[in-house]
Amino acid sequence: MNEMIRVAFVGLGAMGLPMASNLLTKGFPVTGFDLNTNALSALEASGGKSAGSAGEAASGADVLILMVVNAAQAESVLFEGGALEKLRENGVVALMATCPPAAVEAIEERVRRAGRRLIDAPVSGGVAGAKAATLTIMAAGSRDTFEAVKPLFDALGDKVFHVGERPGQGAMVKTVNQLLCGVHIAVVAEAFALASKVGVDLDILLQILSGSAASSWMLKDRGQRMLQPAPEVASAVDIFVKDLGIVLDAGRDTKAALPLAAAAHQMFLATSGRGDGHEDDSQVIRSYRALNGIQ
Repeated sequence: MNEMIRVAFVGLGAMGLPMASNLLTKGFPVTGFDLNTNALSALEASGGKSAGSAGEAASGADVLILMVVNAAQAESVLFEGGALEKLRENGVVALMATCPPAAVEAIEERVRRAGRRLIDAPVSGGVAGAKAATLTIMAAGSRDTFEAVKPLFDALGDKVFHVGERPGQGAMVKTVNQLLCGVHIAVVAEAFALASKVGVDLDILLQILSGSAASSWMLKDRGQRMLQPAPEVASAVDIFVKDLGIVLDAGRDTKAALPLAAAAHQMFLATSGRGDGHEDDSQVIRSYRALNGIQ
């Protein structure tokens, strides 16, 4: 069965490479492309094939997985890089990057006109989830298309959802997820900044809050890293500059007011603007410290 689904994988970054490796582990043939030659070597070491271009990777493939940075990169790969026309007739493009819902709808229309299908399937779970094959996958597209690619999704994640029949709906679910994640991180930093003003021990505060009704997954995960001066980067500040920007675009497109998302976005923007865009996203707390005169 697995040999029948030939996979092209474009975007072998921190998440894409382990995802491609998990497909290989489950027996799917994978041909990959990335501008990073080290990533291509790693793919070959895992049993995959490397290609010299996205078009070459997609040639004759049944499914083209795009794990790129944004919608602009997806469009470049599909329409300028020639990957779409190299994908077999009626083949499936699995767009797994975080993109604005409106952009996904526009891409789907062009894919459909070219005689191919698109499944809008962003993921949540980060690098850890990609490595452990425990990603949450939020897929939108026709039921037939979803069923065709579900064996691949099951190899990549353990929480696979069909969230709707229309591409763009998956992107919206991911957008809502990122709204909550970004606001939760920012509000933890805000709470810690308030406690810092009167010298409360933040280690003890974190223990108290983690076991209270105020707790959240983000509090327990990012709170610990906020107490470190330079934690290892699990997800960068600039990711939330981008993702909360997508949230606000979605709000504008649907005429939904998102004041909390807007405030959180400003704090991540400020952190990036001060030169900390590549730091761990927990370090949005540095902007709260600067704002409040906390050393």
